[in-house]
Amino acid sequence: MESAACPARAAASVDLRWLLSVAAGGLFALLLLLATSPFQLPSSSSRFFLSPAARPTSSSPRQPPPLFVESALSRAAPPAAASLPPRFAYLISGSVGDAGMMRRCLLALYHPRNRYVLHLDAEAPDADRAGLAAFVAAHPVLSAAGNVRVIEKANLVTYRGPTMVTTTLHAAAALLWGQGRGRGADWDWFINLSASDYPLVTQDDLMHVFSKLPRDLNFIDHTSNISWKAFARAMPVIIDPALYMKTKGDLFWVPEKRSLPTAFKLFTGSAWMVLSRPFVEYLIWGWDNLPRTVLMYYANFISSPEGYFHTVACNAEAFRNTTVNSDLHFISWDNPPMQHPHYLTLADWDRMLAAGAPFARKFPRDDPVLDRIDADVLGRRPGAAVAPGGWCAAAGGGDGDGSGGDPCAAVGDAALLRPGPGAERLQRLVTSLLSEENFRPRQCVVEEDN
Repeated sequence: MESAACPARAAASVDLRWLLSVAAGGLFALLLLLATSPFQLPSSSSRFFLSPAARPTSSSPRQPPPLFVESALSRAAPPAAASLPPRFAYLISGSVGDAGMMRRCLLALYHPRNRYVLHLDAEAPDADRAGLAAFVAAHPVLSAAGNVRVIEKANLVTYRGPTMVTTTLHAAAALLWGQGRGRGADWDWFINLSASDYPLVTQDDLMHVFSKLPRDLNFIDHTSNISWKAFARAMPVIIDPALYMKTKGDLFWVPEKRSLPTAFKLFTGSAWMVLSRPFVEYLIWGWDNLPRTVLMYYANFISSPEGYFHTVACNAEAFRNTTVNSDLHFISWDNPPMQHPHYLTLADWDRMLAAGAPFARKFPRDDPVLDRIDADVLGRRPGAAVAPGGWCAAAGGGDGDGSGGDPCAAVGDAALLRPGPGAERLQRLVTSLLSEENFRPRQCVVEEDN
């Protein structure tokens, strides 16, 4: 019996060794396959990541999901690469007769990294919008970059009415969403200008200075001391017929007056702003209801562009500490009551440059002061030439070879900046605005008389 059992044990031992060899070979093949597979585990450069606070550790339990929807929706997107210059998204708006000034303003502001929306309101003839779109399509640099959009379905806009706010939000949404193809192009700040505005620095100057700033700052002139505006603007109830009519009409007043709101504090200021992308996303997406609630209130408010954005920013906990109390404009106001700006001329030249602001308004159409800004500040040639910058690449010759060709006929390195004296002026202004005595003490301060 023992002699018969020995061969059986030997056979079992051989079978076991064979199975182990097969298993080891299979495991080695599997490891080799995983090592050479194109599929990789997520790394620190992957699109999906956890913030440091959310990363699990061996000593901390896994965090439960947030209880409230606002905290989940308000999570900020990953910051843009700080090594690249910032991008600006411009709204340039105008009305009947403004098409020529809009073209000139666009060329003075142009940079291939930026994004532009041009809005001629519905009072302007369709031929003006078509001509503006044709100009963009025919311009070799603008058409090649594809970063200028003319609003085809224009809004009817009433001066001092809420339709100015809705037009600004319309442009912001278009810049966030793109042209119906999903998320729009990346940009860092949204700037609203009119056809009577003009830059006092190059885009290289602006990008150079803003590249040193936190990209959540909002430059918005504001105060809670609404003073006479409480009785003259906040308490009256107005209706803007442009909200529901096809032709422009004057605002009209409801006889009854309303009391000042208690659910939020009113702020007022300049209608011209430089807003961060996170704040613009908050205005459009509104993960809490404040932007929509305040918008409904300002639908019946006189001169709502001078209050809506300011009130939202200063009543939103996430943004009230991001405000810089300036509209970054040089404006020569009447005094008092500082409601109607004077037209700027060559007589204002020294004061304009000394202010250090990147923008100024209001300018008469094609005034000689604009020609001097083009020549002495922007280095821009007359006609359809764009303001030059580090991005310019001559096609078929340029200034450097004496051929007289356009030095900005093609786009070179769009991230290359060549700041000039305008950057130094702007840097002095921004340094002052962000100083210890001007920055925090002037953020959304609640005055006692409001």
